[in-house]
This record gives sequence, C-alpha cells and structure tokens, in this order.
Amino acid sequence: MKIPCLDLKGQHQQIKSEIFEQFEKVYENTAFSGGPFVESFENAFAEYCEVPHAIAVNNGTNALHLALLALGIGEGDEVIIPANTFIATAWAVSYVGAKLVFAECTADSWELDVNHAESLITPNTKAIIGVHLYGQPCDIEGIQALAKKHNLYFIEDAAQAQGAEYKGKRVGSFGDIACFSFYPGKNLGACGEGGACTTHSEELTKKIRRLRNHGCDVRYHHEVIGYNMRMGGLEGASLGVKIKYLTSWNDKRRAVAKRYLHEINNDKIQMQSQPEDTNSVFHLFVVLTEDRDDFMSYLNKKDIYPGLHYPIACHLQNAYKHLGHKTGDFPVAENQASKCISLPMYAELTDEMVSSVIKSVNAY
Repeated sequence: MKIPCLDLKGQHQQIKSEIFEQFEKVYENTAFSGGPFVESFENAFAEYCEVPHAIAVNNGTNALHLALLALGIGEGDEVIIPANTFIATAWAVSYVGAKLVFAECTADSWELDVNHAESLITPNTKAIIGVHLYGQPCDIEGIQALAKKHNLYFIEDAAQAQGAEYKGKRVGSFGDIACFSFYPGKNLGACGEGGACTTHSEELTKKIRRLRNHGCDVRYHHEVIGYNMRMGGLEGASLGVKIKYLTSWNDKRRAVAKRYLHEINNDKIQMQSQPEDTNSVFHLFVVLTEDRDDFMSYLNKKDIYPGLHYPIACHLQNAYKHLGHKTGDFPVAENQASKCISLPMYAELTDEMVSSVIKSVNAY
C-alpha cells in the first residue's frame, strides 16, 4: 500500500458528477471568465469567512499582489513578512516595488516572531503580512496590536488556511485584507487555479475588483492601470461545489492530525505547536528532524512518500540574492527549512494508512 503525501484523485472521484454537472452549466451559459458562477462562489466564500466581501481572482499570488496595490503600497514603502513562508508572500511585495523586510520566526509555531518584527519597523514600514503557515493561524492578536501601535496595515496570508480558527473566529476576517489560494492541492482547491481576497472594507473591495478587471468599473472605461486577474467560470463552479464539503474535509484532516499529534512519540521528531486558542485545518502536517534525507529515504522504503514545504528559506533564495542576506541571518527559519518534511495529510487517508505512517515514524 503506497501512501503519497497528497492524493487528489480520491477527493475528486467523490464529487465528479456534481462538478461535471456544474461544468455543463458553465458551458451552456458560456460563462468562462468571471460571471454568475464566480459571483455565486464569492458570496458563499464571504459567508463562510464571516466577512461582507470576497473578491475572486485567478490565483493566490495575485490576491496578495492586488491587496498591496489596493492599500496603496509601492516604491519607498517597506513590508515585513516571515522568512519561513512560501515564496509567493515575498513576490507580492516585490511586484509592487516595495522593500521586502524579512522577520525571524518562532521556534515552536514556526511563524512570524512578533517581537523581532517590531524591531524591524522604520518610518517607511507600511504593512505586515502574517502567514497562517500550514493551516495554523499565526499570532493574530500580537500582529494586530503591533499594527495598531505603529499604524500599519495587517494582511493575512491565508493561502493555506481556509476554515482555520483563531479564538473561535475563522481566519480571513481579522486583517485589513486577507488573501487565499485555491491551488488544486489546497483544502479548498479549484479544478484549475484560483484565489480570493476577503475584507470588511467596501472601498478596498471596489479597488480590488477594478484592478483585477483591467482597471474598469464600467467596460472600456479604464480608471487606473489594471490587470487581467479574473477567476475563470469553470474554477468558480468547481469551488462552488467544493465549499459545501470544506467543513467535513477539514474535520477529517483534524482527525488525522489528532492521531499524529497524540500517537507519534519519537523524540527525533519535532511538531508545530498548536496554541489552545487556535484551530488549525492542517493543510500540511510538517515535522522537523535532524537528518531529513535519511528520514525521507527510510519512509520511502516503507512505501510512504512525504513532501517538502519549504526546504529553502525565502531570504536565501537566489531570486533575493540582491538583498544581501546570508546563512545565519535568520537561524530559526533556516533550521526549519533544513529539517522540514511533510507527512501524508488529506481527508481521504484511511485509519489503516494513518496507522502505517505512525508506526513507521515511531520506528525510525
């Protein structure tokens, strides 16, 4: 029995007929770019996130990009992000021409270290991006306090956290803007690419809608320099089906994670902390171990195929070589990157499969 890190086929086989039924409707209506199926999903996702506005776009990276543009962030401004995140968090800052400022991460949650972030604030700092890494909410209250104290925008990078909760409230409702990805492998993944911004602000909603649609409020009347970042109708239709299952899928992931957390007892394995006031959706179940290559090879021999998220910290990526960072600048983030490995995590894992993973990890 081979156990992959992720298996999308199991999920899609369950809902294939529903998805294809909606695709037929998109086809009949020729609603391939934006349109009623995307709008229907926007309404459902806004309700799910407990916010008044959700704006669907073509991917999560562009959701972050448009969020920064809507907030007026650009050249001469500085934006703080954690050094341990997927590279798209950094891309958005670079796209708008702002200065990218990396902050250290905590040794237990592996997310933004708020105290270190505060030490990096200058008169040019305009925003801080908190990443809900692997589906685990970041220190929202700490970042909110920091943003309020220094008059900064708070952007939630919720790309991996659809349905995660902080103090009983779903993420996506805390920041000035929150940004989501619907990449196929996400807890809520499109049949294709997709993303969204959520916000309480009517003004920011109008700006993002305009920016994603060639700078138009009215067709052919281009108010600002805009972009072609609309969500496709097929993607919107598939998400409209899948969002109905998201809560149950997340609950199944949590059940798998609960077993991992309580039954893995190998002292060679370190797990991400789970603060009591948070409720992760476990998009990924990442652990740290000293010799990752050896551990991965060992698991492969057991027919278990883990993943890597993310093996090189952002500040050490060649794309950001010009910033002048070197190994040792952010030792906690670098330690996480060098030791991380992702155990199999998806709603369709059977009890037998989970038991096999636990048994193998404990025997390592």
